[in-house]
Order: sequence, then structure tokens, then C-alpha cells
Amino acid sequence: MRTAFVRRAVLTASAVSLSLLATACGSDSGDSGKKDDAKAGPQQSAPAAAAAKGKSAAELAPLLVAQADLPEHKVEADAAAKAAAGANADADKPECKPLVQLQTLVPVGKPAGTATIAATEKPKKPSEGASLDDKLDALKGGLAVTRTSVGLASYDGKGAEEAFGALKTASTACAAGYTVTQDAEKTKIEKVAASAAVTAGDEALAYNTVMDLKDGDKATMQFVVVRKGNTLATFYAMNLTGAAAQPKAVVEAQVKKLG
Repeated sequence: MRTAFVRRAVLTASAVSLSLLATACGSDSGDSGKKDDAKAGPQQSAPAAAAAKGKSAAELAPLLVAQADLPEHKVEADAAAKAAAGANADADKPECKPLVQLQTLVPVGKPAGTATIAATEKPKKPSEGASLDDKLDALKGGLAVTRTSVGLASYDGKGAEEAFGALKTASTACAAGYTVTQDAEKTKIEKVAASAAVTAGDEALAYNTVMDLKDGDKATMQFVVVRKGNTLATFYAMNLTGAAAQPKAVVEAQVKKLG
């Protein structure tokens, strides 16, 4: 039986996917946005920006990626972040706690302000005059889309550097996995591994985790963390098929918006 930790994630993704399925065979929304020119590449580190006062939630909100920035996604308020508010999850290994915080959409450290949004890939629509089988395939494909929770957190002083450092250290220290306890139930994260390197902001980190779903299935989730000055952008991507793709388009669009 799946734990509360797993059910919370799956139910959120399911709700979004089902809403997109309803429009998979309909007309496009017509939203448009600029294509980002950022390129994925090796990870990099750069000297930290001068210490500054963190931005408030109101100041961060306009910096979040929006629908016009991602025409191939549905961008909306992050129901998962709202559901996670007040959630208390912990790891059996103290060094892995930052990873649990990111996975449960809890900010690492003590940010001055936070803001969240969610971006879900739009399913591919069948061509005009498509057969019934093609339409059914398109509907099934709607469940295979990747959903990304995007979070911005701004810190006073060197808070962003410290939060980034904690996540980077944990992603290496917890390579062999860890166990999450939430609502008195345990969920096993079998391993943590580096993902395709990302070049963005002042420093960037990309990794994935493999979760045991307790019914013989596994789920691979993708995480990207980018520090730009004293602001941390985090990305948590999951897919109902069990294997999420790194959300490159979402990362690039969000980093571009941060300037």
C-alpha cells in the first residue's frame, strides 16, 4: 500500500493530468511566449553575488515563470505546494533532510520570501481527421506528461549560498538513498544520482531520485536547483508513468526571467 508521502504526490499529478486530458483533443489555448535561448550544458560555479536583502513574496511573484513564457505548458498555481503547507516530513539520515525539504516543497534555510508555480506539459493533440485509435492514444499520452513544481526563495546575506550548499552536499552524501517519514509512514528513496548537468545562474545542481512505490513499481523524479545572486530557484519534476524528464524548458524560461 502506498504511503501518504507517495499518495500526496500522485494525487496532485493525477488531478493536473486529467484536466489536461479533457483538452487534449480540443483547440489550443493560443498562448504565446518567447523561445528561450539558454542551452543545457555542464554544471558551473561562479563567485557569489554581494550580500543583499532578500526579496519578499510580493517581490518574487512577478519573477515567476508565467503562461506566456511557456506556451507548450499549462502554468497555474501549485496545488502541491499548497497541500504541502504545514507538512512535517523527515529523513532517517540528518544529512538528507535538505533533499526531503525540496521533495516536500518546503524551503531550505530561512528565506525572506517565497513564491511558487506549477508547469505541466500539454499533451500532444491528434491531427485533424485522426482515427478513433489515434485519439485514444493521444488521451493515454496525456498521462505521460511531466509536471514541474517551481519555487523561488530569496534570502538575506549568504542564505541562498548556504541553502544551495546544503542541497549540493546532501545530493552526494545521500547517493545510497534514505527513508522519508511522513504522517507516521515510511517511504524509501532507493538512490540519488546526478542528472544531465545544467548551466544556469551563478551555480546549478541537477539530480534525480528513485522512489520505491511499495507495489513493485519505481518512480524517478528530477530536481534542478539554480542560485542567482541571493535567490534560489528550485524545480521538482514528476510523471505519472514513473519516469520524469528533466524540465529543461521550464528551467531555461525561469532562469531567463530572473535576469
